[in-house]
Amino acid sequence: MVTKTIFRKIAKLHEELELKINEVYDEGDMIKVAERSLLLIDESIRKLKTLVSSHKFENFGEEVYFFKNLKPKFISKFIYYSLVLDLESHKPNAGKKVLKKYYMAEQEKLKNFYTEQSDFYSYYRREATYLDHKIFVRDSYDLKMKLSLGFYNFDTSFTTSHDQLIAKFMADEKFDQYLKKQIDGLSENEVPKSLSPLVWSASKVGLIELIYALYQMRCFNGGNVELSEVVRFVEKSLGTDLGNFHKTIFEIRNRKQGPTKFLNIVSENLLQYFQSTEEE
Repeated sequence: MVTKTIFRKIAKLHEELELKINEVYDEGDMIKVAERSLLLIDESIRKLKTLVSSHKFENFGEEVYFFKNLKPKFISKFIYYSLVLDLESHKPNAGKKVLKKYYMAEQEKLKNFYTEQSDFYSYYRREATYLDHKIFVRDSYDLKMKLSLGFYNFDTSFTTSHDQLIAKFMADEKFDQYLKKQIDGLSENEVPKSLSPLVWSASKVGLIELIYALYQMRCFNGGNVELSEVVRFVEKSLGTDLGNFHKTIFEIRNRKQGPTKFLNIVSENLLQYFQSTEEE
C-alpha cells in the first residue's frame, strides 16, 4: 500500500474517532466520558499500528510527517483522557477552596514537566526541523539528547525517540485548558454573562457545517477543545438548538451534493458582493 493511501486512511480514522468521542460527551460525567473515550482511542491506535508498523515509507519526509504530526494526534488523546480520568477519580469531596488547590497543584506539575523538557519544548514550539531526521525516524536517535528511561522497551516498528514527547506536549496543553476551565467554574464571584441579541436565522445544518469546518481548521483554542464544547457555546451564544449534531455531520459528509454546500453558498455570495461593489 502506498503512503498516500495510508495517510488518507489515517485521516479518516482520526475524523471518525473525534466524532465518536464527541458523542460520548453527551453523558456529562467526565469519569465515564474519559473511560469510554480511552476504549475508543485504544481501538483506533491499534488500527493505526496495523497500518504503519510493517509499512516502509518511501522517504524520510513521509516518515517524519507521520511520527511528528499524525501519530501524536492519537496518542495525545489517550494521554489526555488518562490524565482527566486520574484527576477526576481522585478529586476530593470538598469545598471550592480545596478543589481549587487540587487543580492548581496539577497545573504546577505541568509547569515542572515543561521546565524539565524546556529544550525540546522550545524545539516543538518553534516548529524547528533540523533534528527531525534523527528523532522522528524509526531506528534513529541521538544519544546526546534526553531520551525516555523506557526508550528500549518501545516497539521500534511503531515508535521513534521523540514522537511520544510531542504527544505529551499536545495532551498537556489540552489538559491545562481543562484545569483552567475547572478553576474558573469554581470562582466565588462569577460575573453573569449577558445574552447576545443575535439569533441564527439560516439553516441549522449550514451552521453545523460552518462550525465543523472551523473546528477542523483548529480555529478554537488552537484545536485544544472538544467539538461538543464549541457546539454548546454557539448554541448558547446564538440562541439555537442544534440537536444531534453528530448525526448531522455524518449526513453532511455523505450527502450527494458534497459536504461543503453551505460554505460554497457563503463563498459565492461574498464574492458576488465584492464584485458588485467594485463595479459601482
